[in-house]
Amino acid sequence: MPNRRELLMSMGGALMTSTLGGRGPLRAASRSPASGVGVCIYSYHLRFRSDRSFFEPMNVLEYCHGIGAGGIQASIGTKDEKYTSTLRAKAEEYGMFVEGIAGLPVDDGDVERFEAEVVTAKEAGAGVVRVVVTPGAGRRFEEFDTCAGFNEAWKTGRERLERGARVAERHRVRLAVENHKDARIDGMLEALRSVGSEFVGMCLDMGNSLSLLEDPMDVIEAYAPYTFSVHLKDVAVREDEDGFLMAQVPLGDGMIDLSRTVKTIAAHRPEAKYSLEIMTRDPIRVPCLTEKYLASMCEVPANDLARTLRMVRAWGRKEPLPQISTLEQSEQLRLEDENVKKSLAYAGEHLGL
Repeated sequence: MPNRRELLMSMGGALMTSTLGGRGPLRAASRSPASGVGVCIYSYHLRFRSDRSFFEPMNVLEYCHGIGAGGIQASIGTKDEKYTSTLRAKAEEYGMFVEGIAGLPVDDGDVERFEAEVVTAKEAGAGVVRVVVTPGAGRRFEEFDTCAGFNEAWKTGRERLERGARVAERHRVRLAVENHKDARIDGMLEALRSVGSEFVGMCLDMGNSLSLLEDPMDVIEAYAPYTFSVHLKDVAVREDEDGFLMAQVPLGDGMIDLSRTVKTIAAHRPEAKYSLEIMTRDPIRVPCLTEKYLASMCEVPANDLARTLRMVRAWGRKEPLPQISTLEQSEQLRLEDENVKKSLAYAGEHLGL
């Protein structure tokens, strides 16, 4: 399989980089990273708990450069021009991309804050800022016990997305909405079409929507045409009395057809950047056989439930999924770092990224 650089070359340019971000595309790299895959900061959520300074964007960039990553997806916040110029220059020197993370404006009074973060990300070289639509950004089946409750929250989130879209259009920065265990395919695509902005698309997460009883490949094929950014991940599952358990695992250790996924995205959006998101934590419980779960899902089709359970039985592990919280902190941190490095290596060796 050709790697991403070869795919971009075949599309007619060695650096098919968007001119939407910052003061133009990042310059040609003086050094090439070992991997074309970046790292989403949430892959180091355990390290953040023990060292909050680690999430400072320059620290993240330096560390990810040291492990051979191709970029970072990080919350940059609001910084002055000296800081953003330094961060941008360092990313250019390393040949790394930068993507931002920001919370959508909750009301008209919050637009100024959001705009400042978008401008900061742009000046740091980011043409894409990842956002989440649902207020609170929690899991739908944990936060809501009625369809009406979720629908009201989704309506509020869409209003926030519309405010954010106007800011993105002014500054020509793309907002990448993550499928964050909230809306299913129809609802998400309807929201994108309703906003109707070329600056609003997807941060395609490969595994999240399995928890909403959607086939991962159906999700990937539906969102690929709208994808600005990708959360590269793999998941493992195991049957549970109320449904199933789902854990993020190193690439290649789970059930996602990663090769097919990369080919599908490349066919639609060869310029999309991949950021590894592997949260080293205990498995999440998807209680899809409980009344509360089903009530929050707004009458999800029964065949979706049946298909997902068949998939879990076919692909599910017989042995327990990894339990992280029982480990000593030092072992948790070691495993977190090992999972990231193992996944970056797999992406290069098996996915051509």
